[in-house]
Amino acid sequence: MPIEIRQFPCLSDNYGYLVRDRETGLAATVDTPDADAILAELDKSGWKLALILNTHWHPDHAGGNEALKAATGAEIVGPAEVRRIAPLDREVREGDVVRLGATEFQVIGVGGHTLGHIAYYSPADGVAFVGDALFALGCGRVFEGDAAMMWSSLSKLAALPDETVVYCAHEYTASNARFALSVDDDPALAARAQAVFAARERGEPTVPTTIGAERATNPFLRAPRLAGKLGVSGVPDHEAFAAVRAAKDSFR
Repeated sequence: MPIEIRQFPCLSDNYGYLVRDRETGLAATVDTPDADAILAELDKSGWKLALILNTHWHPDHAGGNEALKAATGAEIVGPAEVRRIAPLDREVREGDVVRLGATEFQVIGVGGHTLGHIAYYSPADGVAFVGDALFALGCGRVFEGDAAMMWSSLSKLAALPDETVVYCAHEYTASNARFALSVDDDPALAARAQAVFAARERGEPTVPTTIGAERATNPFLRAPRLAGKLGVSGVPDHEAFAAVRAAKDSFR
């Protein structure tokens, strides 16, 4: 029985996600960017919050843990690093399974943005909640890991089925598209970028995306093909990724 997902904007550019298991009616929030916004969405939906699923420790992902725990009693699940800033009830890492009623999420380790960053993947539902590891046409900055670690993490996500629906944590797609066009002249990217710009002009979200769309047009997943354009031909794939990431970090 498929899950239900409610997506809503919060903070300046985050998305909040509530996920409901249809069989049991239990719900989870993926990260806690804004406790008040999440509680308001729960009130509108009438859903019962059972789980808080953190992807990593940053305040715009775990900062609402304490308030939501106090308001709902939900169990907080996430990587150990969350304890740096917020309460955590159950520590999980790659290979673990988290159950929301009848729904099973596989935990995938996607370190790089932070060392302990994880994603939650439901094969049965064909969805992945990836936090700041992968964005539509982008990826997270490499704050705590290195290029090899981040490339390995992105490669794990890229290996998921093309039809996998990807819920990332921020609305960064227009700026990501502008950068992508500066390093890649692929016609598929140009067409997608125009669709992104038009959607944002209409005030529409560009998230979720799919693994297939990202494999086809995301410059970070296409890094080995773009290495020549960045003057780093013949290097290992993670070094090609590092060149793309460095170009994005300095892009204005």
